[in-house]
Amino acid sequence: MQTEQDTAPIDSHPLVFTGRGGEYFRVWIVNVLLTLVTLGLYTPFARRRTAQYFYGHTLVADSPLEFTAQPRKMFFGFLLLVVLYSGFKLAANSGNQVAVNVFMLVGAVCAPYFWASAMRFRLGSTRWRGVRLQFTAPWREVYLASWPMFALALVWIALITGLVLLVPGLSGDPDKATLLPSGATAWMILGMGLLAFALSLLCVIRLSFNYQSLLVRRACVGTQAGRWKPVFGDFVRIWLTTAGFFLLLVLLGGLLLAGLTSLAAESLPGGEGAMKFVIIGMLTVGMLLAFFLMLAPVRAYREARMFQLVWSNVGVSQIARFKCRLGTGSYVGLRVKNILLTLLTLGLYRPFARVSEYAMKIESVTLYVKGGVDQLAGQLVAQQDGLGDALADVAGLDLIG
Repeated sequence: MQTEQDTAPIDSHPLVFTGRGGEYFRVWIVNVLLTLVTLGLYTPFARRRTAQYFYGHTLVADSPLEFTAQPRKMFFGFLLLVVLYSGFKLAANSGNQVAVNVFMLVGAVCAPYFWASAMRFRLGSTRWRGVRLQFTAPWREVYLASWPMFALALVWIALITGLVLLVPGLSGDPDKATLLPSGATAWMILGMGLLAFALSLLCVIRLSFNYQSLLVRRACVGTQAGRWKPVFGDFVRIWLTTAGFFLLLVLLGGLLLAGLTSLAAESLPGGEGAMKFVIIGMLTVGMLLAFFLMLAPVRAYREARMFQLVWSNVGVSQIARFKCRLGTGSYVGLRVKNILLTLLTLGLYRPFARVSEYAMKIESVTLYVKGGVDQLAGQLVAQQDGLGDALADVAGLDLIG
């Protein structure tokens, strides 16, 4: 038997971003100057101003989002991260391997708490039409989803320990600093490194999938929970395609470098050896710079594919869903253009680049709602738990950007 909700008409509402690069430039330049003057202490306040600008100019069904975070919590979370990072760097620079391993294990144990706390803070600070979002995942579920992080820490602890055992010079003993690994040991080190890289990549992909799915499924609007459809294989395919894209760019870049180097060597007379050396050196430096620039389209490709996958397969209970029409090629082209303009302007184009990329992603998403938006918003406000609002005001720290 069909209910009234099942037969309700479905309205489409394309998301709109009303921000402009010139407007955000004024926010950005003030943030940069105050962060420099305060030696970085203004960072959390700068992030709050940035979030308020982008949220306030993002219209969902013609209503803007609101970011109501308390600056005090953002500042405390920022200081906590600075202290933890400083402690890890101190342990690493001191050469105390036991302390480094302890920091890695403690970091892996605490990271899920920090992530979930940050998600509670972020969603609890987000409102739409008076409705507050909430992240309701219990701690047990958060830690179960975090198992790839613990596996990643163990992989790197095992790798570092193995390297110290195989290469005596890494132990910090000056008497063994000049000892080099034998041929067989070098192959073992290479094999260990490749294995650690492969396992680390799988852990990162799995952790990304676990956290994104948990965030969507346990995010609530009123009492309506999120709906998640992607599977782990979708994430793996995107990452593998991205890796293939990167290897192709590296191969083409290497062939181009080899061709240009050969052409430069043949075009100069034999007596101009110094000039050949200079030209080949310049080509090498240029291609190394190009190699780093290759990371921009690769990252943009993965970012666009992930955005398409997620925003075409999520919704809110059975009352709303999203569809995404972001063009991968268009987004990669925009990212490349923004990188070049940012380099040419010595970084001053960065706020314009950020606005253009955010606008392209947001405006590619359409919200489909069963029934009228006004009726839906009224229902969500009525369903909103006052106790949940109060807890959201006191729980959580902003620990990630």
